Amino acid sequence: MAKPSSEGDSSTASRTGSRSTTAESSLKGCGFSSFTGFRAEKEDVLRLAMPLYLRLAMLDCIKKKDVDAGDQHFQTSGSEDDPCENPVVVFINPKSGGRNGSVLQDRLQHMISQEQAILFNFLIFVLLKMLMADGINRKWHVFDLHNVKPDEFVRYGLGCLEKWAEKDNCAKETRKNIRVVVAGGDGTVGWVLGCLGVLHEKDQFPVPPVAIIPLGTGNDLARSFGWGGSFPFSRRSAIKRALQRATNGRICHLDSWHVVVQMPGGEVVDPPHSLKTTEVCDVDQNLKIEGRVPDKVNCYEGVFYNYFSIGMDAQVAYGFHHLRNEKPYLAQGPISNKIIYSGYSCSQGWFLTPCMSDPSLSVRAIVALNLHSYGSGRNPWGNLKPDYLQKRGFVEAHVDDGILEIFGLKQGWHASFVMVELISAKHIAQASSIRLELSGGDWRDAFLQMDGEPWKQPMSKEYSTIVEIKRVPFPSVMVNGE
Repeated sequence: MAKPSSEGDSSTASRTGSRSTTAESSLKGCGFSSFTGFRAEKEDVLRLAMPLYLRLAMLDCIKKKDVDAGDQHFQTSGSEDDPCENPVVVFINPKSGGRNGSVLQDRLQHMISQEQAILFNFLIFVLLKMLMADGINRKWHVFDLHNVKPDEFVRYGLGCLEKWAEKDNCAKETRKNIRVVVAGGDGTVGWVLGCLGVLHEKDQFPVPPVAIIPLGTGNDLARSFGWGGSFPFSRRSAIKRALQRATNGRICHLDSWHVVVQMPGGEVVDPPHSLKTTEVCDVDQNLKIEGRVPDKVNCYEGVFYNYFSIGMDAQVAYGFHHLRNEKPYLAQGPISNKIIYSGYSCSQGWFLTPCMSDPSLSVRAIVALNLHSYGSGRNPWGNLKPDYLQKRGFVEAHVDDGILEIFGLKQGWHASFVMVELISAKHIAQASSIRLELSGGDWRDAFLQMDGEPWKQPMSKEYSTIVEIKRVPFPSVMVNGE
């Protein structure tokens, strides 16, 4: 496809500028008086922009769920366009952190509009569509996770680029350099990382690195990689700076952990989004089981990136999530969420029933931690001194060392002192793999959670429930925001 002359560029820019003014005036006339946007430097935006035919091809493939659906765009266009330096795809969860995702989505729209890319059907289209020159154009892709799922982007969007990589240099370079920005909480980031992990399994490299715009309540993944615990919506330049850091930040790795839950068949469980039913129960058969395992079992599997826990903290999280789902108007932001969470902790009696009331309990919650950040930036494992590490046989903790730190929380007061970092948690062990065997008795249910997603696990008096945790053999690829 021949590049237009400078005269053509000037004419196109003139037509685009005229249309930009008209569209903006129309929006203001409809009541959008704040549609003034955020000024982005042209050279910064162009570094993120993909050629038009690539953007159209990827979107058609995702929309039709077919890697061949974008072929016509390659057949009618060439690859003479200069590939962008750092193509970026942005996923936004509009419900994260008190629905702040929708605010970020609006501001991205405004910022993009300043480069003669005008948003149309402002309140209708969830997948952002921009108007430029004589047709539809997209500076970069911005997906709402309620409309475009990350697995669809991986399978069909990246699949489109990979199909044409050998024939089209621009597709090849875009696939090689593309980065993903996730605007949401830890659960949203984990969802996208899990979908990108499929590329490892299929040897489809490179895996796009992930940057984070923190919109959740805890944002421990974001904190661990230098993106902070919250997004500064009051700063007009914050979005532009976040995109710059996403494109320029250094690449680092994060361990992820595979969880298998084997439970007696017939038991009913309502698993979280992070756990999926599996026909193959990949439990180590060589390890001794204290109890009995029935002939028929149900199995679930999933992946976590921050922590796995069992006990009172998971029970409190379970109650909090149900309360928030029943009364969503209470979830107006991270601060209100934390107040409600603290109040629910008190109502569950964690502060009133110390372990000494039951001598068989030394802790009331067990946590396997992968990150340095837990519970909105706390470090319950602590910064341990070399002498203590040597005495206990521990090593310094890192997010990519293949080791989980296992600690316990005794009761509410102990957990409170841990969370304000006056003391460390009860150090139990460091491990490269974990097996838990659960059986019923006086307790008919156990409460478990992975990365903030809790569930109630039924307990059988007759048979054991097995939980196994092993490191995923490949790391997740992250962008450091510092």
